[in-house]
Amino acid sequence: MNQPASAYFIEERHDPNETHTLAVLVQNEPGVLARVIGLFSGRGYNIESLTVSETESQKHLSRITIVTTGTPMVIEQIKHQLDRMIPVYQVVDMTLSKRSIERELAMVKVRGQGEHRVEALRLADAFRARVIDATTESFVFEITGNTDKINQFIDLMRPLGLVEVSRTGVAAIGRGPEGM
Repeated sequence: MNQPASAYFIEERHDPNETHTLAVLVQNEPGVLARVIGLFSGRGYNIESLTVSETESQKHLSRITIVTTGTPMVIEQIKHQLDRMIPVYQVVDMTLSKRSIERELAMVKVRGQGEHRVEALRLADAFRARVIDATTESFVFEITGNTDKINQFIDLMRPLGLVEVSRTGVAAIGRGPEGM
């Protein structure tokens, strides 16, 4: 038996969430970051990572790199709303371009002695992490790479005596000779 055409009987869609990296070029002036972040918090969007820095001092431009998660429709909505903001010059979805490089830096503090200490150094070498501070009881490693690599390194350090982690957030740039 066919059901009547009513909004109450429409099948619910559950689009999968996607993670996207957005590069946003903005005017470098007080309050711009607060307005961009306000857009996210006001609409209930989550920010996984946030990196901000002035990129062109003569033009007073800053670049905000935001990693966010949502359905494809939500990601499109975020990009359109960012694009309509006054201090925003350009919004680029680095994930869609498929020609971008993403990196993150983390400092990882590990406390350990004996075998744990040797194992931490061995793993750091395998991940190309550098020792930037060492005492007789601990190490601080510096590691750079994509988010998955850093998460994997942190997970391996946990049983060896992980004490603390400090991360920069994702920085992304497009490949090739063209700019943003």
